[in-house]
Amino acid sequence: MPYFDAASAAPLHPVAREALLASLDEGWADPARLYREGRRARLLLDAAREAAAEAVGCRPDELVFTPSGTHAVHSGVSGVLAARRRAGRRLVHSAVEHSSVLHAAEVHEAAGGTRAEVAVNGAGRVAAGDVAAALTGDTALVAVQSANHEVGTEQPVEEVAGLCQEAGVPLLVDAAQSLPWGQVPGAWSVLAASAHKWGGPPGVGLLVVRKGTRFAPQGPADERESGRSAGFENLPAIVAAAASLRALRGPETSAEASRLRALVDRIRARVPELVPDVEVVGDPVHRLPHLVTFSCLYVDGETLLGELDRAGFSVSSGSSCTSSTLIPSHVLRAMGVLSEGNVRVSLPYGTAEAEVERFLEVLPGLVRSVRERLGVPARPVEAAPAAAAPQGAPAAGPGDLVVDALGKRCPIPVIELAKVIGRVPVGGTVTVLSDDEAARQDIPAWCTMREQEYVGERAAERGAAYVVRRRV
Repeated sequence: MPYFDAASAAPLHPVAREALLASLDEGWADPARLYREGRRARLLLDAAREAAAEAVGCRPDELVFTPSGTHAVHSGVSGVLAARRRAGRRLVHSAVEHSSVLHAAEVHEAAGGTRAEVAVNGAGRVAAGDVAAALTGDTALVAVQSANHEVGTEQPVEEVAGLCQEAGVPLLVDAAQSLPWGQVPGAWSVLAASAHKWGGPPGVGLLVVRKGTRFAPQGPADERESGRSAGFENLPAIVAAAASLRALRGPETSAEASRLRALVDRIRARVPELVPDVEVVGDPVHRLPHLVTFSCLYVDGETLLGELDRAGFSVSSGSSCTSSTLIPSHVLRAMGVLSEGNVRVSLPYGTAEAEVERFLEVLPGLVRSVRERLGVPARPVEAAPAAAAPQGAPAAGPGDLVVDALGKRCPIPVIELAKVIGRVPVGGTVTVLSDDEAARQDIPAWCTMREQEYVGERAAERGAAYVVRRRV
């Protein structure tokens, strides 16, 4: 069964498996003890730290192992902000950071700090100049990921790092997605990563704090890992994580990246040709080699993922209809792109070309099947007239229609809009009443894809009224 969700967790690397099994026999003792078994464990831990540091591009004494990448991010953010409290309490981060950064920012804000969010363009890429413009005299920390976990867009980390260095502000980089493919360039100050993203075992993260960066670990003091990550080290997992990361620094990684990039290029080009009404998102040039994301109009993302699973493909999604919150991915929302029917394909090392070809073969039929079940006609603009406006809805004038989509979830509000837009004259409007959060994102995105005019949103008795003017 093809596994296409390496961005969530990569399959265990063969080197990691071998190192894990070997270290279970040699690395079970406490590396802080001075007897023979402890000394052996300490040697393994030191060797793992050196290997990981070389792969990251830092000094061994700058790197500590944590229980996860999320733990590393939280510790990195809180440690720098605490140490630089006198400099200021302002945290600057991009709008597409991983949720671990956003959650750390929320805690900082709740404790009396401030934060500023830097917008991204439609491809999910932040402008280094915008980050620099957000820097103020009280900025204590900047957080910019090296590459996005949902759409694969790479950020200009090296340029941002240089600007931060000029301003005397440390930069924290979440490198979870990019570290499997190479070192993060630039004069960054703090770096966090997670082993299960590169084929190491889960439960191991990396936190790197470069020399000269003020850092004050938060929480109760602990003597392990330089006081920056409390608790007994999971030494077998650490050894396996370091071994697999070092293995990825061989010449074969560059060749594999090129091979996977070609397969992703094929998906990016072929999906819009094979499936009508698809938007491929993310930067087409500045991107990870193995990841592609696209969204399908008039498709329930959860249903599509289920169909792909039954067809033998494991993929993920940022659609609101695949989450318990019914809120679209904050990454897709920040980019202003379509969220419904969203599919993220992230190819692991060794993905066969035949598996990608089969994915391209089955996808069109599955999307068509989902759309048919949702009642999407072949030509949506020729479908049935709009329902009568509910009591309390905004009045519709001549040449206007009101669509009641209250209580209906993604992608139904957009489908209802598509069904009736052809019933108003050019220049007329359709007002969609919806209490689904995804409509706020997907209706403007639909207008862009359909060359219609999104007039705006106004309050309604329930939810909101989204107004669209017919242009074509």
